[in-house]
Amino acid sequence: MPDEPATSEHEREQARQRAEHHYYAALDLVLEGHNDRAVEEYRQAVAADPRFTDALHGLSRALQDLNRFDEAIEVSKQITEIDPDDILAHTSLSILYQKKGMVPEAEAEGNKARVLGWKQQLKKGAQKITDE
Repeated sequence: MPDEPATSEHEREQARQRAEHHYYAALDLVLEGHNDRAVEEYRQAVAADPRFTDALHGLSRALQDLNRFDEAIEVSKQITEIDPDDILAHTSLSILYQKKGMVPEAEAEGNKARVLGWKQQLKKGAQKITDE
C-alpha cells in the first residue's frame, strides 16, 4: 500500500516517522553493501515524505554507486527544487555530470556549489559580527 500525502499535523508526523524508518533501513542496507535494496527503502522514505532531502541525498548516492547516473541526476535535481541552496545537491550534480562526461554542466553545478558555500560563509561572518 503506497503512503498517502499527509494532511493533518498528526498525519504529517506519522508520515515523517514512516519516512525515517525507511531511511534508517536504507542506511543499514548501504552499510551492508546492498545498494539495490537500499534504493527501494529510500524510495519508500521519499514516498512517505517527498520533501525529506536526507532520503533524497541517500537515494542519489545509492543510484550513483550502482552507476545509474541518469536516475541519480534526476533525484539530485529534485533536491535543488526543494532547496535551491543545498550545496551537496549541486556538488552531487557536478560529480554526476562529470561521470557522464558532461563537462560544461559539471562545471556549472560546481560553480553553483562554490558560490553557495561562499554565501553561507558570509552569512556566518555577518551573524558573528551582529552577535558581538
